Amino acid sequence: MVTKEEVIEQYDVEPMDEADNVDLSEDDLENGSKGQLIKRAGQLRDRRNELNQMASERASKRDDLNAKTREKVDEAQEHREKRDELNEQVQEHKDKRNELNAEANELFDEVEELKDELELNEGKSVDQLKEEIEELEFKQQTEVLSSDDGRELIEKIEEKREKLSDRKEKLDQGGDLEELKEKAQEVRAEASEHHQKVTELAD
Repeated sequence: MVTKEEVIEQYDVEPMDEADNVDLSEDDLENGSKGQLIKRAGQLRDRRNELNQMASERASKRDDLNAKTREKVDEAQEHREKRDELNEQVQEHKDKRNELNAEANELFDEVEELKDELELNEGKSVDQLKEEIEELEFKQQTEVLSSDDGRELIEKIEEKREKLSDRKEKLDQGGDLEELKEKAQEVRAEASEHHQKVTELAD
């Protein structure tokens, strides 16, 4: 519990000196002379005026303190509202970050699957296959071959052409792979921006 002394010290309130109070007993009223009573009445008026002045000063201090209290309460409310607003923004950025990270993970999974499907590091290059086809076609045009050898040669050419077509198709799909990889990286970068925003707002 706050003591009177603590209030006086905290709010710089002058203590009331009870020694300054003016006493008027029943005996003074009954037996005092008119002059003494007039004098005592004057003292009582003066003391009353002093006490009224003290009451006025304390009321003024009270009003000042009440105003400061209201100001602090308003300030606290503003801080609470700002905190709630920041918390809401943090949650929005967290949700967006998590959503984007999930999307990026899916895209990177697709990239890996497409890499496995395309087997781009396996088999001969387009240039190698074209060169082999040209050699076989030149042989077909310049050499006299039996029907069996000719048929075998044609089959080899067709087989090479199929491989060439398959290889070109994989390379075309490889272009999609690069686009997919780039998209995944962009989404991941955007998620990182939201994570950074979460950190800034939390601070």
